[in-house]
Parts: sequence; structure tokens; C-alpha cells
Amino acid sequence: MNRTPKVAVVILNWNGLRFLQQFLPSVLQSTWPNLQVVVGDNGSTDGSVDFLKARYANEVTVLQNHQNYGYTGGYNRVINQVDADYYILLNSDIEVTPGWIEPVIALMESDDQIAAAAPKIKSYNRKNYFEHAGAAGGFIDKLGYPFCRGRLFYEVEEDLGQYDESGEIFWASGAALFIRSKCWHEVCGFDERFFAHMEEIDLCWRLKNMGYKVMYCAQSAVYHVGGGTLNTENPFKTYLNFRNNLWLIKKNMSAMRSTYVIGMRMWLDLLALLRFVGEGKRKDAWAVSKAHQSFVRSFFKKSEVRSRKSEVGSEEALTVRELGGGIISGHEPLTNNHQLSPNKSGLYKRSIVADFFVKKKTRFTALDPRDFH
Repeated sequence: MNRTPKVAVVILNWNGLRFLQQFLPSVLQSTWPNLQVVVGDNGSTDGSVDFLKARYANEVTVLQNHQNYGYTGGYNRVINQVDADYYILLNSDIEVTPGWIEPVIALMESDDQIAAAAPKIKSYNRKNYFEHAGAAGGFIDKLGYPFCRGRLFYEVEEDLGQYDESGEIFWASGAALFIRSKCWHEVCGFDERFFAHMEEIDLCWRLKNMGYKVMYCAQSAVYHVGGGTLNTENPFKTYLNFRNNLWLIKKNMSAMRSTYVIGMRMWLDLLALLRFVGEGKRKDAWAVSKAHQSFVRSFFKKSEVRSRKSEVGSEEALTVRELGGGIISGHEPLTNNHQLSPNKSGLYKRSIVADFFVKKKTRFTALDPRDFH
């Protein structure tokens, strides 16, 4: 590298004081020479901002949002104010390891077509195991179900070195997402309608539809607590996952393909709803129903200018622009001169649901590599 790229680690915080106290020191010990650490606060009420300004006034740039805009809106507003060659979107509940930045940036600098990348994401509480949100890189099947190398549905693998080779993936986890700044702005950042969950898959899918690559870097590792804001049993998380997965398909597949896939997914989601009822999880079952209702209503809403009630219950008026599939408030995107064909690498040509639940393929290594693009 002739010039050391400027890297900005951007942590979005919402009432995560305990995580900042525990994990921010490891981030500040990072050895990348041209590094800025930014904490964007999403309207916290737990003293996070006061703590940062008192303890890390000279080491951390604090940017404040006046309310909770969710993961998507919060990051869009914060990153708009950050100037760097690369952004690293990092969850506040992550412990980084020595030298975690260097191998990922070296990988991305080696190929201009690499837009985003992810390190190996392991569990903070079970250090030898992968973590649910990201593991060793994300993939997606023909029906739009995302999954990870090292984690299929609820089965999480132990890290025995089986995924120690870097390579191309379909999506990088938002828990520790490296992205070129020019690519972030080229696709207008996150789609704020997602609020949280699967927004990084949408971002990566849009990049891949433009021909860019998304990579997994095995030489970098971080440890993720997971479930810091919404735990796995939260019905709101169920709602977001089911609704956002349908949006993901509608936005990024062709019209003909998405119509077929959404029809299939509606029936499969109904089975999931009935399973929740059978398990006594009626709130989760209702969340699936609400997700479908919200998805159907979205067809009748205008996308250019909307005034809406945010998911967290506060009123906000957003002027949004839909360009290249992304929605971002108050930001003009760069001109899109990227004309490569869509990059399908990491797309699984079979059904991961059928392979996992019917054929009992519970590990990524059981999947046939020939079934991937």
C-alpha cells in the first residue's frame, strides 16, 4: 500500500454503557496507524455520552442523534459525518483481537472490486465456537433464507480450523462490517425501512447486484456477545426478521423470481407461525402475522416522500430517496458508474430449509460445494 488508508471504526450505541465500558478499550488498542474511533449515540438515556466525554474525550469522536433511529437510520446519520476510506461498522458488544484490522484492509486493498468484508466472528461466551450472527461468512439460498458458514439455523459449530481459508461470501455480518466508503455512498447506505435485522444482507446484495465482491477474512477474529439490544426470544425481533426477509427478496430478486419466491415463503412462514402456536409462543406467532400485514401494506405506500411513525413509537418525518435500492435521509449518492454483471457468488442453488430439516445436514461442510454459485 503506497498510502495508509484512513479507517474509521464506527460504533452505534443505544443505552449500551456497560458494553462501552467493557469492550471499547480493546478497540482503542487497535494498531492500525491511520485510525479514527467514532461512537454514534442513538439518543441514549443511560449516561453513555457523559461517560465517553469524561473518559475518552481525546480518543473517541462522539456524534449524537437526538433519538433512536434504529440500526439503519442511526448508522446512516452518523456515517454521513465521517470522512474515511473504509468504515468498520462495529457492534458495541464486540471484543476485538490484536491486529484485527490489518488483514482485512490488506485483503480489500488487493482488489478494487471488493466492496465489503467480514472477519471471523466467534462467541464471546464460548470462545471456541462461532457466533450466531455472522460466524465465518454469510450465504443465502434460492428462497432467500440467509445462513452462515459455521451456523445453520440453531446449530452453531465449534471452530476447529475448518473455515481458516479466506474467500468470497454473499453477505458480511453487520456486527463487524468492513466497507469501502465510496461503495457505502454509491448504494446510499442502509435502507432505513429495515430499522434493524437483515439490513446488512440487503446492503451486500445490492453491492453484489452491481458486480462487487463481498469477502470473508479468516486471518481476523472478533468475539461477539450477541443479543445485546434484542434477545433471541423477543417477538419484535421475530417481526423484523420475517418482514425484512420478504423485503429483501422483493428488492433484490427479479420481479418474476421474487413473485414466485414470496409466494413460497408465505406458505413456509405460515408453517413457522403454526409451529410457534404449537410451542405456546403466541406473541411470536402474532409477530409473523403482523410481518405479513406490514409487507402487504408496503405495496400501497409511496416511496419518494413518506411521513411515518417509527418502529420505536416516536413520530418522525423522513424525506427519502430510493436510488439503487437504498434509502437514506438527507444524502446525495455518488454517481453510479459501476456497470458489471450481478455477482452471484455465495448463492446456494438449493433449499437450506429442506437440507437442514429434512436431509439433516446440520453443518456447512455437509453442503455440496457444487451447489453454490
